[in-house]
Amino acid sequence: MTEADISGTLPMGSSSPSPSPPPAPPQSSAPSRGASNASLRWQILRRALLARSAPSRASDGTTNDQQKIGDTNKISRKASRGFNLIECHVVPVSQLHKSLGNSLNGNGVECQKDVYVRYKLPCGGSPELNVMYRKDDSVELNDIEASNRYNIDTTGLVCCWPSEEVLAFYCINHSDMFRSKRVLELGSGYGLAGLVIAASANANEVVISDGNPQVVGYIQKNISINAETFDRTKVKSMTLHWDQEQPSEMFNSFDIIVASDCTFFKQFHRSLARVVRSLLKHSEASQAIFMSPKRGDSLNKFLEIIKEYGLGYELIENYDPTVWNLHKKYATGDDRSWPNYNEEHCYPLLVRITFGHFV
Repeated sequence: MTEADISGTLPMGSSSPSPSPPPAPPQSSAPSRGASNASLRWQILRRALLARSAPSRASDGTTNDQQKIGDTNKISRKASRGFNLIECHVVPVSQLHKSLGNSLNGNGVECQKDVYVRYKLPCGGSPELNVMYRKDDSVELNDIEASNRYNIDTTGLVCCWPSEEVLAFYCINHSDMFRSKRVLELGSGYGLAGLVIAASANANEVVISDGNPQVVGYIQKNISINAETFDRTKVKSMTLHWDQEQPSEMFNSFDIIVASDCTFFKQFHRSLARVVRSLLKHSEASQAIFMSPKRGDSLNKFLEIIKEYGLGYELIENYDPTVWNLHKKYATGDDRSWPNYNEEHCYPLLVRITFGHFV
């Protein structure tokens, strides 16, 4: 549940059984320039439904679906570029297998829908992390079915979103706060921030969680292939759905909770606030650190609910000079390398939540 820009393109989960998908509208060989967002969303769903079918080819050798990808990308603010705060590059499967050897333990290294990214962390000793992701544009029908079955969204499977990258970078630069602490990441997606904390901060324990069991499978694989990087820090994954009752042994047990872009879905605001209040230690030293864009009034609505649950918060716009300077360049157009940059959707604000009373 890390990111929500693409949420409008896929059905959200519901407690009712998954309905049979209605037929897609007729498709022409080349979409009109004025295609509606609804039509483009149908095209994304269509690609998921037909993923295992042989694609039809146009006269120039490209598939009709490939021709449509450019248009369907217009309705998502997903930015694969991000802020580029942590040096990284794609690692060939063969190289990853050679460098990690038996530590992979059969974690699906031959799966063609996965890609491996190696991050070089800008911290003492420059540790490296290998993170497995789904390839872009690889949504499948079973992903949508899981969304309905578990009342979750599918965004955690899409990519590492900008807010997660910023959260990871922030955690590296403030690693002292995690030393010897028990840390929980909520709605982690592939778990970059939690993995970074585990690799760089000498935390006592890091629990990386998501409500989507498919995503948690990736988290566990990422923990396994980086096990030697964590030193003495205990690291584990877990399925944690905000709408469900949490195990009593987790109550008031985490010193720090972190999350990125988890406040978009308003229907989950109360559940998320309740989870933070229940799982965070009731002490002045404990805190939750959220990185969240404004996204219209969504963030403000969540902060109102935070106060209803007896929690205080501090909202910080300029929390890191590197991130702030990049943001200003993108927003003003001085740097055009992120052409679809939109402050409301792409720039995460820092929210510190405590049992004190900032606001």
